[in-house]
Amino acid sequence: MSRLDEVTAKVDAFFARVEARHGSDMQCGTGCSDCCHARLTVTGVEARSIGQELATWDAPRRAALAANAATGPEDRCAALDPDGRCLIYAVRPVVCRSHGAPIRMRQGSLPVVQSCFKNFTHVTPDADCVIDQETLSALVLAVDRTEGGDGTRIDLASLLRTE
Repeated sequence: MSRLDEVTAKVDAFFARVEARHGSDMQCGTGCSDCCHARLTVTGVEARSIGQELATWDAPRRAALAANAATGPEDRCAALDPDGRCLIYAVRPVVCRSHGAPIRMRQGSLPVVQSCFKNFTHVTPDADCVIDQETLSALVLAVDRTEGGDGTRIDLASLLRTE
């Protein structure tokens, strides 16, 4: 198991814990793509993981993904199909695995907790159900550097168009 696999497993377990405790106040599910309307970049280690997965796909499936990435709107993730489903879900980037959960971010010098506008409309999430964005980003960067990367971010759309 690679270090990236360890991180993604921990983030997935975190999200599962949040869903187990607060699932009635979360609207995340197949086809919901409100969190996916952004242009994404990935670390080198994430790009390699995505590339390894795509290398197992047949040529028509890779071509369909490349076409989707090339023709999709600029204001959404290049891996998002027209029906709102992630075409690379099994190897989606770490940031995507935390979408929908409460995330602590910095706005100026103050920490602010945010989540999808559809989630946590009735309850406040437990303190251990909030992920810290700076810590998560630092962890992914450390894994990238541990596995030979230099921290350079790669445009996901460009990566998917070339696979």
